[in-house]
Amino acid sequence: MALVFRLPDIGEGLTEATVVRWIVAVGDSVAMDEPMVEVETDKAVVEIPAPRAGVMLHHGVGAGETIPVDDVLVVIGDSGEVWDPGTAPNDGAHPPPVRTEAAPIVGTLEEAEEVDDPRLHTGPEALPLVRRLAATLGVELESVTASGAGGRITREDIEAAAQATGPMERVRMSPTRLAISRNLSRSWQEIPHVTTYGEAKAEPLLAERNRLKEDSGDALPLEAFLMRTLVPLLGEHPEFNAAVDGEDVLYRKAYDIGFAVDTPSGLMVAVVRDVEELSLEDIGAEIVRLATAARDRKINAGEMRGATFTVSNIGAVGGRYGTPIIPYGTSAILSVGRADVRPVVRDGELGVGREFPLSLSYDHRIIDGGKGRAFMDAVIAGIESAS
Repeated sequence: MALVFRLPDIGEGLTEATVVRWIVAVGDSVAMDEPMVEVETDKAVVEIPAPRAGVMLHHGVGAGETIPVDDVLVVIGDSGEVWDPGTAPNDGAHPPPVRTEAAPIVGTLEEAEEVDDPRLHTGPEALPLVRRLAATLGVELESVTASGAGGRITREDIEAAAQATGPMERVRMSPTRLAISRNLSRSWQEIPHVTTYGEAKAEPLLAERNRLKEDSGDALPLEAFLMRTLVPLLGEHPEFNAAVDGEDVLYRKAYDIGFAVDTPSGLMVAVVRDVEELSLEDIGAEIVRLATAARDRKINAGEMRGATFTVSNIGAVGGRYGTPIIPYGTSAILSVGRADVRPVVRDGELGVGREFPLSLSYDHRIIDGGKGRAFMDAVIAGIESAS
């Protein structure tokens, strides 16, 4: 008897996934727990194993297509069995989603936006959504030839006009980029950001890093030294290892520090767990492992969730200062820039030295300016006393 298998929620809050490739083709045999399909979720590529042995009777979508959670992913049956979608059995574990007229809230809002109200505009006939597209693309409505009913300007008319004045291409964001967009937008919209800046003398930390490299032959990631410095400071300043949850503040007692990884698919944040229990060398090894997995798209979703604080080494890509966006569910992020050789003033004397440019963004709902500055000063002192 055929088994209908629906896309499960393989990541917290997952709503959809995109099929990267089918490992098992329709008509081929598959063993239980054998990888059958590779899908791209929020930020990772995941292989989904077969829920039973048998013959692949049906693919819910093709490669490159997106499938919502709880939609039919595959149907697996016995040799010689033919699957009829109209009478397909269900495994009972994931019943088909029940949809009502009130369910598609997003669709309802979009339709409402399409309702044209003559009070909203004068001039050429165009729906508000079309007018917004024209503004985005820099197209003057008066210059557009309308092709819609009743002389109305359509989306296609706007895109054609824009194409005529400047070639362009419309490309849908990848699932990874969409996830980044959603997460950063949510953080920016819900968290009142404040960013403070500072500089830390870089020579002590860089000297220690070079010394350890000479001893072991490998250079530890800069993030390892920063995490080691941050753990005691986060204990002394618990607001920075916290999160706002409604009217409550959640003070984390563990130190799971995230770090930004620049990958070909976009920025990802991997998380080193229980940093306080690891040696400097172990922190460095875990950073290397996670960064490699992220770049190779082998990192799993659990390794990118649950950070209590985040470090972003923008110096690795040549940056200095920034205004880092706080990852949702945390209260702060520290950005560390490139320590170039520059003119510096120390002890009232002008000289040449190296300093880390530091940018600290924090949640102003629970962290005031004085506490933000105190934490930044503590971070500077910690970096400068590295040994």
